[in-house]
Amino acid sequence: MLESLEKMLAKGVDNALLRFGLGKGYLDLKDNAKAAEHLHKCVEFDPKYSAAWKLLGKSYAGLGNHPAARQAWEKGIEAAQAHGDKQAEKEMAVFLKKLDRQA
Repeated sequence: MLESLEKMLAKGVDNALLRFGLGKGYLDLKDNAKAAEHLHKCVEFDPKYSAAWKLLGKSYAGLGNHPAARQAWEKGIEAAQAHGDKQAEKEMAVFLKKLDRQA
């Protein structure tokens, strides 16, 4: 799956959905650095993509970059609220609480 997405990107296809797929794929493989790179690009394409903000925060947390994770989840909550996406909003609020407990 990742290979075909990478091929599309190499051919010049580049959009939020493609970057989200790549980011999620790399996150599933625990490659947080590559996941963060693609998810960051995804939210540049679509700043209202709350699911991408959620995964971006997870990838930053996996890298130990807690300030960046916090920022991603805070922006993700704003995006989720704007869309009425209560589930994503709740999940990111929980992630922020966990982050606060670790600090």
